[in-house]
Amino acid sequence: METITTETVRAETLDGGRIQRVVLDAGKGNVIGMRVIRDLRDVLGRVSGARQLCAIVLDHAGDHFSFGASVDEHVPGQVEEMLPRFHALAREVLAARVPALCAVRGMCLGGGLEVALLADRVFAAPGAKLGQPELLLGVFAPIGSALLPRRIGSFAAADLLLSGRVVGAEEARALGLVGEIAADPGAAALAWARQHLAPKSASSLRYAAAAARLAWSEAFLADLARLEETYLTDLMATHDAREGIAAFLEKRKPSWTDA
Repeated sequence: METITTETVRAETLDGGRIQRVVLDAGKGNVIGMRVIRDLRDVLGRVSGARQLCAIVLDHAGDHFSFGASVDEHVPGQVEEMLPRFHALAREVLAARVPALCAVRGMCLGGGLEVALLADRVFAAPGAKLGQPELLLGVFAPIGSALLPRRIGSFAAADLLLSGRVVGAEEARALGLVGEIAADPGAAALAWARQHLAPKSASSLRYAAAAARLAWSEAFLADLARLEETYLTDLMATHDAREGIAAFLEKRKPSWTDA
């Protein structure tokens, strides 16, 4: 088995190159910061072009898929670099045109859920918890805002995006956010890839993946660009966005001014 290892991500070549298992291994909570984004982009760029590749299975080390994006890197002076890099990752995943599956155990929150949303099918453990709690910090989730309505419908998406509440695996499945619940979601994702993807033509799968995403991908990318500008130019100019981030980092209750 061929393995690519970076500081926070590793990729394992399986089934003669038909499947790449990409493992997020960034320490406690798999917090997604610029280092993780860099490594994910590096690894995906190195493996996704293989001619025989039929599926990418995104899995994770540790008890939790991800606690979310690094709040430290959302402060003014850093978020202007971090957010565009994160969104570049989303664009590259779609541009690769490789079917993507995601295995989730434990918490899958904020930027972690945004990464999972880029997959074509999500497999979750019974105890998994998924949510977009960004608004609790006075900000919003650009990828989640652009993708959730396309995945689960506008009203269900608004529920999660505006409340910031976290849902369990069963509710996530009922919403259409999760495709399958399994005691071992990583094994279930690999089994699904082996049954449904690996036996097929890899080149035809790329066309099929692009076709399956066509109804939403171009509009999603356009919306994401607008939301990135809104986030960096308008939202981060407000008191409450800066206050919410600062309060989280200082472990105190935010003092909102509604401005």
